[in-house]
Amino acid sequence: MPNSMRIATDVGGTFTDLVGVFVDPKTGLQRIIAEKSDSTPPNFEAGVLNVLEKSGCALDDIENFCHGTTVIINALTERKGVRVGLITSKGFRDVLEVARGDRPNYFDLFYKKPPPFVPRYLRRELSERIDYKGAVVIPLDLGPLEEIIEEFKREQVEAVAISFLHSYINPSHEETVAQAVKRLAPELYVSPAHEIAREWREYERTNTAVLSAYVKPIANRYLDRLKDSLTKQGYRGATYVMQSNCGISTFERAREVPITMVESGPASGVWGAAEIGKLLGYRNVIALDIGGTTAKCSLIKDGAVRITSDYWLERSRTTSGYPLMVPVVDIVEIGNGGGSIAWVDDYGKLHVGPVSAGANPGPVAYGRGGTKPTTTDANLHLGRINADYFCGGEVNADVPAVELALTELGRKLDMDATTAARGIIRIANHNMTNALKLISLNRGHDPRDFVLIAFGGGGGMHACALARELGIKTVIIPVQASVFSALGMLLTDLRRDYIETFLTDLDENGIARVSSKIAEIQQRAISEYEADGIAASSVSFQLLARLRYRNQEHHVEVAIPASLDSAVLSKVIEDFENAYEHEYTYRLKSAVELVAIHCVAIASGMAAALTEQVHAAGNGRAVTTREVDFDQRGIQRARIYREDNFPSGEKIAGPAIVEQAGTTLVVFPGDTIHKDGYGNYHIDVAIES
Repeated sequence: MPNSMRIATDVGGTFTDLVGVFVDPKTGLQRIIAEKSDSTPPNFEAGVLNVLEKSGCALDDIENFCHGTTVIINALTERKGVRVGLITSKGFRDVLEVARGDRPNYFDLFYKKPPPFVPRYLRRELSERIDYKGAVVIPLDLGPLEEIIEEFKREQVEAVAISFLHSYINPSHEETVAQAVKRLAPELYVSPAHEIAREWREYERTNTAVLSAYVKPIANRYLDRLKDSLTKQGYRGATYVMQSNCGISTFERAREVPITMVESGPASGVWGAAEIGKLLGYRNVIALDIGGTTAKCSLIKDGAVRITSDYWLERSRTTSGYPLMVPVVDIVEIGNGGGSIAWVDDYGKLHVGPVSAGANPGPVAYGRGGTKPTTTDANLHLGRINADYFCGGEVNADVPAVELALTELGRKLDMDATTAARGIIRIANHNMTNALKLISLNRGHDPRDFVLIAFGGGGGMHACALARELGIKTVIIPVQASVFSALGMLLTDLRRDYIETFLTDLDENGIARVSSKIAEIQQRAISEYEADGIAASSVSFQLLARLRYRNQEHHVEVAIPASLDSAVLSKVIEDFENAYEHEYTYRLKSAVELVAIHCVAIASGMAAALTEQVHAAGNGRAVTTREVDFDQRGIQRARIYREDNFPSGEKIAGPAIVEQAGTTLVVFPGDTIHKDGYGNYHIDVAIES
């Protein structure tokens, strides 16, 4: 294999995926290799080495290595981070506990806010004050700092978060304290808030600094172990990590601000869907990732992936959760995947998820001791998954155990195993349909105006049913769908998001100030890239403005140019009012305020470009046929195709099943499917009028 090979690995809750892209020296065509292996918590790096070995890739043939991981989100949700101490402005020690008054159920008078990640006895204050304009009102007093650090050491604190009031506009006090802490205690990890978030709202910014500190030692040790393991195996290329903002970063940069990796896997999948959509001429896309544990979806409008810094960890109908003020792809995630367990509550109602069987024991069909039926088991029972080609033939499906588990479930519901399996699929589809509505209909978008790009191990099995429910006529199952999030990493460039609060009226008087601020942010981005050895000539910018009507609370983000003038200003305001009306259904006769500038700095040259691939010559003949239960469309005999037997270009009418090593495509009666030269499957869904 040539040295131009690029490898990406994505560690999920169930599997660790690998994708490699290189040009075949014999044909000159692009070739994509893929592999999966079980994830290996808590030592996830072992799973990465396992999947590399399984793929047969020689490490000295790899030019660069990109990695996505669930280590950060797992450490947060499982509370497996380190003990953190907080240093904040005098009078703001309890900001984490005060939080917000946004209890999910307004009428729940007994609601308790989620406990902060830093207990009160580890929260300390220093006398200082900077006002909202950045002027020093009270000088910083470092006198008590040495005693604070000594106390932190006695309490076995491993990381220190620093968050002062208004440091987003003037970080000088945070910088001074950070340097002093590193001098007094070099062994402590330090996370100043201004290095992570330059936006107002002290609670959200402080909590972000705390959570970043909470996972920083975990992330550093993990990335160091992974890099050392790769080096010992002979890897000498560059190493990158996927961030939540749909861009990659160097390992060194990620070590400093690890919280940017909180949703790295989902971000790469959404970005990959956007790139596949553009490649095929679709700019309005709904991306759906159905994995083993969860289903995640995101809406892509006009080719643009929506990035937000309003991310909340563990927010639900019963808790407010914890805010994270970092750029994260805008997704909706639910606990419904292939491994989601079906169960019956005390009232005899069937549920699917959110608890998952994971990789071990996994679904009942794995034969590893699982006894509770999952979505995968239901698909197997209904004939949609081939028991003789389960997991690409690597696992002998335990069909009798699946029958027993579904029979036991059905007994609780007074129905047979097949009806129970249908119920599991219907409920899983219902849950995923609701998630898709949240990112489309609930935000003023008609899903019929979009194509559905579905991936992950379960994407191809559920996509057509979901599309039909929403009136979506075109479904695309992308190349290497079961490991598509890993492929998405190879389609990204280095990216950094700079979001800074900058409050001013968007009028003639503010034009010069805004243009000056944009130039300042761009120069800082270039300087930081150059410090990492990246030439300024490779850096390009996308500029967005967060705007609102004067004195409102929330904003709408629209694109702006680097240089503003009167004509451009009118166009920006018009774009804002159109976007605002689309989001909220009305306009106001009020002045428009700029709240923040969002500068996206992209260093190009890393992303792989998908081209025509090497494909086996499929003869278009089905491998076999078998009876498949299509639920409301009944049990029908479907033609069965394998990945290497499916012809490019030729349309195949359903009912049909296309089997891949990592996933299965279910084509319903009346639908048609064909494969393009890139390896993507296109399904035309028959929408009933």
